[in-house]
Amino acid sequence: MDSLKDLVEFMAKSLVDNPEKVEVDEIPGQQTTLLALKVDKEDLGKVIGKQGKTAAAMRTIIRAAGTKLNKRYHLDIVE
Repeated sequence: MDSLKDLVEFMAKSLVDNPEKVEVDEIPGQQTTLLALKVDKEDLGKVIGKQGKTAAAMRTIIRAAGTKLNKRYHLDIVE
């Protein structure tokens, strides 16, 4: 994995039924880099998980990996 964008894409594709529709956009900001994850509407529940636990776990991984790179990242799941 070269970047956190690739990591998010890999995690999302592992969870969904339609991996070809997974899209990750990296939007750099002044202090925080935003990773916008787009998946098929049918797969949205799988990525978010029960009570948002899967999404929270993905965000924790991204935050930890970002800390190791001395950068701040935020994961957004968009419809």
